[in-house]
Order: sequence, then structure tokens, then C-alpha cells
Amino acid sequence: MMKLYGYWRSSASYRVRIALALKGVEAEHIAVNLREGEQKGGAHISRNAQGFVPVLELEDGTQLTQSLAIMDYLDATFREPALMPADAVLRSKILAASLTIASDISPIQNLSVLNYIKAEHGQDGEGAKKWAAHWITQGFTALEKTAQTYDTPYFMTHEPRFFECCLVPQTYNARRFGVDMDQFPKLKEIDALCCEHPAFIKAAPGNQADATP
Repeated sequence: MMKLYGYWRSSASYRVRIALALKGVEAEHIAVNLREGEQKGGAHISRNAQGFVPVLELEDGTQLTQSLAIMDYLDATFREPALMPADAVLRSKILAASLTIASDISPIQNLSVLNYIKAEHGQDGEGAKKWAAHWITQGFTALEKTAQTYDTPYFMTHEPRFFECCLVPQTYNARRFGVDMDQFPKLKEIDALCCEHPAFIKAAPGNQADATP
């Protein structure tokens, strides 16, 4: 069985958990406690030199990093259900939207960034929270405009796919940081649909063995 090294509240780990659940692929989940700094220890650095989660360890010991790259591997290896459509243009649009979250929004409100802002720039917890909310709101504003142009229940599609694996964890974080999701009605609707789906329920942070109050 594959092993997934991650953290219950890590949005990147959450993405991969959703992808695994949508594919119906089982993996042993091994917690790396980010709050206690386990990602900086030698054991985890040997898996990922950046000290990030998630890491997917294949049955032969090969270790894969970066959530979107792991999702791409899963989609190429376990063909059904497909996370990406066959149409090249639609695939590109979905990937672009996914990267808006994974490359533009998420990295600048990760735990390591927020801790740096607090330590180096004299921000308290509320200041760091406002920083995160600002960038989430900016990214979601653009995604909402795109989502509104498609008459589909999900983002450009009729089933949850690659983008939804990215959206739902980011929406979870948005609420944590006090972002009012009512200003993004289509994204909120997609998130609500996903959160009723068995794969998303299985992958939810609160349903993980290492979840804490």
C-alpha cells in the first residue's frame, strides 16, 4: 500500500486525500505534525528536502512531492474516474484555475509564511489573519468571475474533478481566516456540492486520525 505523509489541516495534503478518495485508491496516512515542527526533522527532510507535506510514497519506495504533481501522477496511473478532461483546451483552463489556488493563493497563507510575518514584521495573529484573507479574497474574486460564465454544477464540469480537489481545501481555509464566502456564490455552491460527496467527506480535515480541536 502507498503511504501518504501529511497533516490533517494542510490544504496541500487535503487536495491529495480528495484525489485518492475520488479514485478509490487506498493509502496509509502517516501524520507529520506541522505545529510541532516534525516537517523540519531529519526523517521528513529525507522525504522532501523542502520540509513540506504531502509526500506520497509508492509501494516501491519512490517518493513524490508537490500536491498537484501527485494528483497528476494519480490521474495518469489510475485512469477512472478521470480528474482531468480529455479536451486539451478545457484541461488547460481547469489547470490554470487550479494553479490560481495552488500557486497564487495558497503559498502566501501557509503556516510557514504566516509565522514569518508574525516574527519578522511584528504582526500579531489578527494581522496575519487579515493578510491571508486579503489574498484569498483577491484570488477567489477572479475565480468567481470565471465560474459564473459556465452553466455547470461544478467548475466547468458536471462532476468534481481536479479543480475541486484544490477549491474545497482553500474554501476550508477561507472560512478559518474569516473570508465571507457569500460574496462568491458560485464557488460557495460548488463547495457545498462537494462537501456532500463521499470522497470529500472521507478526506475532510476533521475526519483524519490526527485531527485536533
